[in-house]
Amino acid sequence: MLIAGILTELTETITGWIGSYGLYAVFALMLIDAVLPAASEVVMVYAGAVAAGAFSGQTVTFAGFEFGEGASAYVAMALAGTIGYLLGAIGGWWIGMRGGRTFLEHNGKWLHLDATKLDRAEVWFERFGDRAVLIGRVTPVVRSFISVPAGVFKAPLGRYVVLTAIGSAAWCFAFAGAGWAAGASWETFHDRFKIVDYAVAAAVVAGVAFIVWKLVRRHGNSTA
Repeated sequence: MLIAGILTELTETITGWIGSYGLYAVFALMLIDAVLPAASEVVMVYAGAVAAGAFSGQTVTFAGFEFGEGASAYVAMALAGTIGYLLGAIGGWWIGMRGGRTFLEHNGKWLHLDATKLDRAEVWFERFGDRAVLIGRVTPVVRSFISVPAGVFKAPLGRYVVLTAIGSAAWCFAFAGAGWAAGASWETFHDRFKIVDYAVAAAVVAGVAFIVWKLVRRHGNSTA
């Protein structure tokens, strides 16, 4: 009950920000989500619903220009999320590249990255290479913990930016589209997606555990 209450309060806070600040809030929240989990699914689904004109008094504006309800507002919201996330991801990469693994092992608590998470990220990158960035960007839970490790493990910046842009755009346009289609019923989609979120997270944890087991077993056989 406590967790449910916290999640409800968080959702209300996020939607309140988007309702008040529109594109600016979407940009800022997605920028943060590139490094720290900021409920990007809620952000983009609700942004799509706002773009559809589902809530009275909530419009999509930028620098004094008001987008009309529908396609233009939807694209504006999705782009705000995509660009915000991309810039945040570049910032996370820079933190990882400059700080290195040792720095993060000592200070990673501020970024919710401890030695265990870095070990998992290293296995992820060893297994998938550049694809780890793209796969991570469209995977719930994992997507917020890719940016900094990508810098730690020196993912080439050019390819990193391209793959992040693709994954971020896919995420933002898809979820904003779902919110736009759902309109005022956006919360129904959000509640149903939680099940998928948990399932994917469990699958990712199981997959990483399997990969680690395989690597340990291979190392054991090679030293035998």
